[in-house]
Amino acid sequence: MSILVTGGAGFIGSNFVLDWLAQENEPVVNLDRLTYAGNLENLSSLEGDARHIFVRGDIGDAALVPSLLALHKPRAILNFAAESHVDRSIHGPGEFIQTNIVGTFHLLESARAYWNGLDGDDQRRFRFVHVSTDEVYGSLAPQAPAFNETHRYEPNSPYSASKAASDHLVRAYHHTYGLPVLTTNCSNNYGPYHFPEKLIPLCILNALAGKPLPIYGDGLQVRDWLYVKDHCSAIRRVLQSGLVGETYNVGGWSEKTNLEVVQMLCDILDEVRPLNPASGEWQVGSGKDSPSLSTAHSLLPTYRSLITYVADRPGHDRRYAIDAGKIERELGWKPKETFESGIRKTVRWYLDNQRWVANVMSGAYREWCERHYGK
Repeated sequence: MSILVTGGAGFIGSNFVLDWLAQENEPVVNLDRLTYAGNLENLSSLEGDARHIFVRGDIGDAALVPSLLALHKPRAILNFAAESHVDRSIHGPGEFIQTNIVGTFHLLESARAYWNGLDGDDQRRFRFVHVSTDEVYGSLAPQAPAFNETHRYEPNSPYSASKAASDHLVRAYHHTYGLPVLTTNCSNNYGPYHFPEKLIPLCILNALAGKPLPIYGDGLQVRDWLYVKDHCSAIRRVLQSGLVGETYNVGGWSEKTNLEVVQMLCDILDEVRPLNPASGEWQVGSGKDSPSLSTAHSLLPTYRSLITYVADRPGHDRRYAIDAGKIERELGWKPKETFESGIRKTVRWYLDNQRWVANVMSGAYREWCERHYGK
């Protein structure tokens, strides 16, 4: 048996593949188009591992996907493939419509044809797990109850609208065709291999380089934060025991404002990579792999001094919060990490993986950050 993972070279997908193969011997067929956020270096530790079968391709490829299903005969498809950055969706929504809606449609069609061709136990055992986001629910007022699985959809960005549409397609394929689907809606993930245009890795790397830490608006937007490895364990649990046709919200029970998150990052960095008052330079350790950082900001007393407020983005949702009570009650899952423990692990990972950071910091990435955050 095997499983097919789509988007398995991206942030959440690659963490899932790594965690799966650390705990299971069941092979993974990994289909990824390797767009800007897909990075095979995330999976370098699996080089030579026969259980990991990587295929570069698109979930919307109506010839490739059926051929992979026929060849490998997976017992499940786990769909992580998505365009996911809100800022990018504002400036270029077309890719989001194509991947998140049209791509999901074609993947569902391939899955339906494959599932219809299975016999007996294989057909009963098959699952299609669709990984989605809390952003489909829209924005919450400060004191409103957290999103549960019956909250109506009110997406406010091209990204969240495209994910909402994909969720509806998945639901429709279950109710119309009987395809055995499961949907998860997760809160903001953070952790290893996070592409550094997102808030947490962006601020870690900017701080280490002595660059401004951009905060949209007043920084009081609230998000529920989920350590990515906890998310992976939740998806495994849903695949194992989830009720077909159901949706499960996955959250970390960790509501924080963006400003609180960045301030916490600064305080951790002050502990582990502090400014050296004697030399007036950023003290980053003495190992041969330690980054060489600019002394341009040598007079800054703490990393918090780098916090810079920038104009808010259009349609910025004020608050997200996930009620993850259903998955705990019905499937016995809850996160292991608090935000405090998970964010320390994340900072340490970025400090210890400077080669990965250097390789992902391409010219195209720097151009993007300059265009959208530099002002």
